[in-house]
Parts: sequence; structure tokens; C-alpha cells
Amino acid sequence: MTEAELTPAEFWEQRYGEADRMWSGKVNTALAAVVADLAPGRSLDLGCGEGGDVLWLAERGWQATGIDLSQTAVARGRAEAAARGIDATFIAADLGDWIDDPRSIDGADEPFDLVTASFLQSPAHLPRPEALRAAAARVAPGGTLVLVSHGAPPSWAQAEHSGSSGAHQHHGPGYFPTPEAELADLALDTAAWRIAVSEIRERDAVGPEGVAGTHFDTVVVARRR
Repeated sequence: MTEAELTPAEFWEQRYGEADRMWSGKVNTALAAVVADLAPGRSLDLGCGEGGDVLWLAERGWQATGIDLSQTAVARGRAEAAARGIDATFIAADLGDWIDDPRSIDGADEPFDLVTASFLQSPAHLPRPEALRAAAARVAPGGTLVLVSHGAPPSWAQAEHSGSSGAHQHHGPGYFPTPEAELADLALDTAAWRIAVSEIRERDAVGPEGVAGTHFDTVVVARRR
């Protein structure tokens, strides 16, 4: 079966099954910078993967929950939490179901003080704009929404993408949202929300050939009034 024939759940199960660990397990640096000064409360991370952000939040006093489509990724998050003695909740669920009915995921229909989504981008089908709006709807009054996305190919890959047109015009593979595109997808009511951050941030990275380079992250932080 080719990747194109896989369901999103099958795609991500296959991807996580290719390695003992896909991600570093470290917190997203942009998320950590934004959240560092917030008072802990209830948090929800969408597309949590193996749980690096969820575990970091839980260690800092947050009542942290993560949702991911992959059973394998969620199992790894739970195992790491148990090994480190961290109280965190991991749920294997389809965000598409949650968008249609937030009550389909136990506890995820209640307001959260912090809702995050780090690199919620997928080669497999993902109703991304709908997921972002559903995320915003779950933020409690006075709460914060944090979105961190790949805003451009990494520096070592930009040459091969330079000839592609319309990279910001769709939500499939190769989609790199600008801050403006994220805000358009969110469609937030400005009377109810304040945009605290909307920018591209650069961070150092090392490419596949070991050459130093740069990642470009789109960061959007919105605070509910």
C-alpha cells in the first residue's frame, strides 16, 4: 500500500513505527518562551506526538493533556510520563472527530487556560483550519492560544522549494503558513481576542548533512479577553 492509499491514522502509525523515537523529547523553544511566565492551569496540546511539550508543561505545574492521532506516539508519551513520575494525560484520538463533536473526547470539551499546537502540519489529510478554530473555541476567558508552525522550508532545503508556486495557498503537504495565514484561518473576533505575537522566528538547526542552518517558525499567540 502506498502512502497515498493510507488513512491519516495508518500514515502516522507507519511513520512512528519507523523509529524508536521520532522527536527529541525536548520542549518547543518558542512555546517555552511564551508560556514561561504564565500561571499554571489546564492545558491542551493538539497533535502532541510523543509528548515533549505536554511533559514540560506538566513538570511546571500544568494539568496537562495531549491529543494525537497515533496510538504509538501516545503510548510513548504515557511511558515517558510514567518513567519520570510525571502526572500528564495522553489521549489517542482523531481531531476530525473532536472538531465535529468536542464531547467525543472525554474532558476535551471543557475550557482550557492554555491550548497549544506545535507543528500541526501533516502530509496526510488534516482539516487544519477547522482544527485551529476548534482549538480557539476551547480557550477559557483570560486563557492563551499558542500556535507554532513551520513557516518556511529549513535553510538547507529552500533551493529545492524556490520554484514551487502557491506554497501558502493550500493546507496539504508542503504548506508553510505565514502569520497572516494563521490569523485568517483562526478568524478570531478582535473584540474577544488580543493578538500578542504574530511573527516569523528564526532558530539555529543542523541539516541532514551536518551543516549548520536555520529553521523558520511561524508563531502566533492570542489571548482571550
